[in-house]
Amino acid sequence: MELDGVPVQPAALQALGLVNYGHFTSMRVEPGRLIRGLTPHLDRLVRDCGTVFSADLDREKVRDFVRHALREASGPLVVRVSVFDPALDLGRPGAEAHPHVLVTTRPAVALPPSPMRVRTARYQRDLPQVKHLGLFGALHERRRAQLAGFDDALFVSDAPSVTEGPTWNIGFFDGERVIWPDGGAILPGITMCLLQQAHDATITAPVGPRDLPAMRAAFATNTAIGVRPITAIDGHSFPADHPIIGLLRDRYEAIPQEQV
Repeated sequence: MELDGVPVQPAALQALGLVNYGHFTSMRVEPGRLIRGLTPHLDRLVRDCGTVFSADLDREKVRDFVRHALREASGPLVVRVSVFDPALDLGRPGAEAHPHVLVTTRPAVALPPSPMRVRTARYQRDLPQVKHLGLFGALHERRRAQLAGFDDALFVSDAPSVTEGPTWNIGFFDGERVIWPDGGAILPGITMCLLQQAHDATITAPVGPRDLPAMRAAFATNTAIGVRPITAIDGHSFPADHPIIGLLRDRYEAIPQEQV
């Protein structure tokens, strides 16, 4: 755990726990310090810093901080880059911000990931186009779904239309095309965007709960899991081994990686 490239002191993390205002991105790192989608992840950090803090972020410094944190990395990891201001307090969030960069790592899950079952919940994240630190509502819905016997939650807008999961995007296959839901404001996930470019028969369109029986497959995507089959949404079942899952995984793995 490093803040601006040096070991972090506990006092500097108080703002994360007490204020929890900022944004982040997570990236899967393969041996050799290789990251698929590194450039769009850095683009996200720069863009979100302008939205959240009205401040510029030096992308090359961020890359240096990540490189430094991974200097002794040996196996697959997930590196998280969080941008926050340790001096910001609850009473004056409108003060001029001076964002700092926290880099943390954790072991990556084994690929391919196991299938999962999800339960729908009427919910929309605050400022959904930003990958921000405020995850209480999303994790609360994940907890409720797990207590009900599911693996995770799937958010549905007031339309009602399917939108996203707490920390992942969702896609469907209708037998001819991959469909990415467009039922409301969602986070433009990096893995989702990369797959949209890698698969030609792809569209973005609203997907409502009534459309689920017509879908042949469903899957979740994010940087840590790649492409993960969804085998149930509420009472609707989907195959875990539909050919589109393997095809999308192959297309995703064929995307060139960048070295930090």
